[in-house]
Parts: sequence; C-alpha cells; structure tokens
Amino acid sequence: MAGAVLPWQRVRVSGPSMSPTLRDGDVVIVRYGVAPRPGDVVLATFREMPERHVLKRVVRAEGEGWWLASDNAAAGGDSSAHGVADVLARAVLRWRRGSLPRLVR
Repeated sequence: MAGAVLPWQRVRVSGPSMSPTLRDGDVVIVRYGVAPRPGDVVLATFREMPERHVLKRVVRAEGEGWWLASDNAAAGGDSSAHGVADVLARAVLRWRRGSLPRLVR
C-alpha cells in the first residue's frame, strides 16, 4: 500500500476499534495524497508496527508524525499503546451492508 498507484483504494474494516463510526466488515474508500487534519479518519501505520495498516482518528500532529485514537476507547490499539503513526490516506466514504455509501466523519 505504501506505493499506491491510484489515489483511491478500498479497505475492509476489521475489528471494533472504530465503532460506532466504522464497524467490522464495513468497506471504506480512502484517498491518498490528502493532508490529514485533526478529526479525520485515516489509514495509517504505527512506527513500531510498520507492516500493519490501521484505520484510526487523527488527534494531533506529533513531531514528524501523528497521534491517533480509536473511537471505541475500550478496544484500544491506538497511539496511547503504539506511539506515533504515519498517515497514508484519509477515509472518504463508508459502505455498510444494506445501506447507501456515507461520508466518513
């Protein structure tokens, strides 16, 4: 994913960390090349786990990276556990089974 050819990519949500915004099994369209802002949901990698891609919410810029949070604090797996992350793309649309696509907020 690091060398994405197209600016858009489909990503399947796995796990409960972004619930209720994103649920396990949802499909998210992400856009590469868009600068993240606090509050955005993004596709990222934590520097201590560069091989694992995650969907998280941007909290703030942190040095040369980003501090990310889970919407579901009980699920964990955010910057409080894994440190600074590198943002790859911003989430734009979400498809949930049986519903129309919606903007990610």
